[in-house]
Amino acid sequence: MSRISKGLHIDEPLRHAAHKRPISRRDFVSQGFMAGAGTVVGTSMFSMFANPRSAMAALSPEFEGEGGLKDICGIKGAGAGKIPFICFDLAGGANIAGSNVLVGQQGGQLDFLSTSGYSKLGLPGDMIPPILNPDTGLSDFINTELGLAFHSDSAFLRGIIERTSPTTRANINGAVIPARSNNDTGNNPHNPMYGIAKAGSDGSLLNLIGSSNSESGGNSMAPAALVDPEARPSKIDRPSDVTGLVDIGDLTELLGQEDAVAVMESIYRISNSKLGQVDTQLTSAADALVKQLVECGYIKSADIADRFGDPSELNPELDTNIVAPSGAIFTTDEFNADSEFRKTASVMKLVTNGYAGAGTITMGGYDYHTGNRSTGEQRDLRAGRCMGACLEYAARAGVPLMMYVFSDGSVSSNGMIDESENGRGKGVWTSDNGSTATPFFLVYNPGGRPQLMGAPEEQAMHQQIGYMSSDASVSTASSPAANNVNLLVNTVLLNYMALHGEQENFGTLFPGHGLGNAASQDAMTAFERGTI
Repeated sequence: MSRISKGLHIDEPLRHAAHKRPISRRDFVSQGFMAGAGTVVGTSMFSMFANPRSAMAALSPEFEGEGGLKDICGIKGAGAGKIPFICFDLAGGANIAGSNVLVGQQGGQLDFLSTSGYSKLGLPGDMIPPILNPDTGLSDFINTELGLAFHSDSAFLRGIIERTSPTTRANINGAVIPARSNNDTGNNPHNPMYGIAKAGSDGSLLNLIGSSNSESGGNSMAPAALVDPEARPSKIDRPSDVTGLVDIGDLTELLGQEDAVAVMESIYRISNSKLGQVDTQLTSAADALVKQLVECGYIKSADIADRFGDPSELNPELDTNIVAPSGAIFTTDEFNADSEFRKTASVMKLVTNGYAGAGTITMGGYDYHTGNRSTGEQRDLRAGRCMGACLEYAARAGVPLMMYVFSDGSVSSNGMIDESENGRGKGVWTSDNGSTATPFFLVYNPGGRPQLMGAPEEQAMHQQIGYMSSDASVSTASSPAANNVNLLVNTVLLNYMALHGEQENFGTLFPGHGLGNAASQDAMTAFERGTI
């Protein structure tokens, strides 16, 4: 009999004899040799000057409101009124279906697969969802606490529950999308970020951010048709990247925030009175434009001091909802010890508070078919903790959040069991298998759990968009997204727009989207339109 290999440390690189030596950035990230670090990429001068989700100190009335000087100078509101969006890019081909999120046949998540199908997804016969507890008549292996059905021993789920309150979990729902994905290739255009920006998402400091210094901001590519060079994500993967976005100088330290804002307003007024006496020798239109640009420079400086004079406003390390010795999402010790937690905190701080419109968190080392189960379980657990952190932070901030989780490929098991403590008696991951790939998304709504579309008997088909065959292979005819990653991205974008009640604009924004007419798009939509 084959022996179960020893589990690897959660951050130890994966060395596969059957794989080529890593040579590209993607190879290093997916096998865990690199965690997504890169050089600090700052924002452009003009993208810095904008308004956060809530101002800390009020500017004078003449600066505020419609037609006020901030409005004239293009200082925009946070998030552009759109739902914050965070996606997790699990580099390497992680397991999602079955052992984490349940996936079924045509009847939805609970239209169960065969025993051999669940074995392929890493679940032995004594842990499959159809088994009933003789004492309760219920399955001990189905958990619907997040609305979306998970396996009760899912490492993702355990991590999410660990970081979220029961109240937060009661306001979450989600959907799963069975969709094939190629293995071990950088040519999977999974990342939807540019499409989210095109749908109107924006931030007060940055439009898009990502933890990898790549065109998509993540490990996987973005669909070529959606890429906008002007919206290229800025790299954010640590607190210093966040705090480096804005430099407010020494004035607030010398005078205090309120007085510093007052001084800058006064400088604007003095400058404005002097500008009226300056002859630029330009045409009247050009003269007015130049003077407005000068005026707006002073106004934007005052606005930055107004919003960022308090260093804790941007710094995730100083946000007691994120990190503290107790009572926060991360304890001080674990935050300092784990770079993935610091990365997650940095991205979620900017996106949730409206400083960025959308963000990608890349987590490396998910090519974990290492001859054991324990390596994958530990990495899935940490990913779940990071997912839960984003959901809980949105709840504490009182804002909605759409969170999308995908991976470039997937894995399967040959039925061998890992009985080690971290293996948890589950099937060993033995090979790549793109036919089991299944991304999912969760939506948090402060006003209550998002409601699935349709009558009760139809809702299961909206919670699972597409399906698997009984042997746990994605049925490529089950949805447009099932065998086309570009259409998978479009499905996510459709669902994002539908949350805002804007699905009717989908065809205009994304012509040639491939999702059919309005009726076909309804079948690809999880939640009631305008849910949030």
